Amino acid sequence: MTEPADLAGSGHMNGDRLTADELRTLFLLESLDDAQLARFVEEGRVERWPAGTTVYKEGEPATCFYQLLNGAIALTRRIQGDEVEVTRTEQRGAYAGAMQAYLGDRIGQNYSSTLHAVSDVELFTLPSKVLAKSLREWFPMATHLLEGMFFGMRASQTIVGERERLLALGSLSAGLTHELNNPAAAAVRATAVLRERVAGMRHKLAMIADGRLDGTRLHDLVELQEDAVKRAASAAPLSVMATADAEDRLGDWLDDHDVTGGWELAPTLVAGGIDVPWLEQITGAVGGENLEAAVRWLTYTIETELLMGEIDDAVTRVSTLVSAAKQYSQLDRAPYQTIDVHDLLDATLTMMQAKTPEGVRTVKEYDRTVPQIPAYAAELNQVWTNLIDNAFGAMREKGGTLTLRTGHDTERVYVEIADTGPGIPAAIRPRIFEPFFTTKAVGEGTGLGLDISYRIIVNKHHGDIKVESSPGDTRFRVFLPITPD
Repeated sequence: MTEPADLAGSGHMNGDRLTADELRTLFLLESLDDAQLARFVEEGRVERWPAGTTVYKEGEPATCFYQLLNGAIALTRRIQGDEVEVTRTEQRGAYAGAMQAYLGDRIGQNYSSTLHAVSDVELFTLPSKVLAKSLREWFPMATHLLEGMFFGMRASQTIVGERERLLALGSLSAGLTHELNNPAAAAVRATAVLRERVAGMRHKLAMIADGRLDGTRLHDLVELQEDAVKRAASAAPLSVMATADAEDRLGDWLDDHDVTGGWELAPTLVAGGIDVPWLEQITGAVGGENLEAAVRWLTYTIETELLMGEIDDAVTRVSTLVSAAKQYSQLDRAPYQTIDVHDLLDATLTMMQAKTPEGVRTVKEYDRTVPQIPAYAAELNQVWTNLIDNAFGAMREKGGTLTLRTGHDTERVYVEIADTGPGIPAAIRPRIFEPFFTTKAVGEGTGLGLDISYRIIVNKHHGDIKVESSPGDTRFRVFLPITPD
C-alpha cells in the first residue's frame, strides 16, 4: 500500500486526531454519544493522500475503515479481468474499507475493492479491530442481525450451488444412462440372433459335410467362407438405391438357381459385400445339387460376422462412454493434476450428448499445439458443462452451431465456447456473473452457473473469463495460466 503524504493547504496533518465535534459532522457518527466518540477520537487518525495514489488494493488484508473528509475518491473492482470503476464520490462522510469488520476472524478480512484518491484527499482512518469491538459493544442487536444475514446468505448460496451441481449431475447421469442403454440393448439383441445363426450354420455344415462333398470341394468352400468373412468385415455401406438394386440382382440370381427364399437371403449377402460373380463361384465349388445348402451356410457365416461387428461396435461405444464418464468425474484421479483441455472438453461433450437440442451441430476448432496445464480437472468440467448448457439453451428453439475453440500464447491457454443464439442483451450483460441472477423462468435455473464458473476460473485457477455477445454470435472465452502461480 502507498504511504499517506503530507499536503499543503489543509486543516489537518497526517496523524492528527479529530475532535468529537468534528466527528459528529460525519453522518455515520452523528448519533454517537460523548463516550463513544471519545474512543474514536483516541483511536482514529487523519490520513492525507495525493491525487492519483492508491489507498488500498482489492484482496489485501482489510486493516482499516475509512471515511472521507475532503476531496474525491473512486472505488474500482476487477471484473472479468478488467478494473471497473463502481463508485466515485466527493460526499463528506462516504465510507469504505473494512466493511465486514464486525464479523471478526470468522471470515478472512480482505478489501473487496480498490480505493483511489482522485484528487488530494483527507480520510478519517479507524483500525478495523476498533470498529469491530465498538459495533459489538454498542449495537449488539444490529450486529447479530447483520451476522445472521451475512452467514445466512452465504449458507444459502452454498446450498443452492450444491443443489445446482447435483441437478446438473442428475441430468447428465440420465443422459448417460440413455446413451449406455442403446448400445447395451443392441449388443443383447445381436447376441441373441448370433446364437440362432451359429446353430443354423452348424446344421447346414453337417448337411454339406455328410459325405456328399469330397475333400477338394470342401476345401474350396472353406476358402469361400474365409473370403466371405473378409468381405463382410470390409464392406462399404451402399446408398438406399444401390442397396435395393443389388438385392434385386441377387434375389433374381438365387431364384434362377432354385434357392428357396432368395429374397430373404439377399439383404444379408448385399450387406456383406457379396455380388452375383462371387455367388457363381459357389456353384463351381459344390455343384448345383448342394448350392442352396452352401449359400445358406455362407449367408449364416456373413450374418454372424456382421452381428459380431455390431456387438464390437456396441461394446466399444459402452467402453467409450464409461471412459468419458471417468474423465468427466475424475473420480479415480488427483483433484489437481496436469491435464489436456481437449480431453476434458471431449468428455463433457460425450456426457452432454443426450442434452443436445435438435438442430444443433457441434464444431471443434482445436489447436493441438496447446500445452497441458495444471488444473482442477473435475471443476473445469463443471465450467464447460455450465457454458455448453447455456449455449444449448440459447439455441434450443431455432437450432444453430456450437463451436469449441482452443488456443494459447506464452502465458495462457484459452478455451472459447461460442453459440449462434440470439445473444445476451447489453442491459443484462454486466450482471450475468452475479449470484442468483438468471433470465430463465422460475424453477428452471438457480442463477449460480456462471457465478460458480467465474469463481472456479478466477478464484481457484487465477485465470479469467470474458464474454462477447451480439445476435447470432455469443462467445465465452476462458483463460487459464500455463504455469501455476
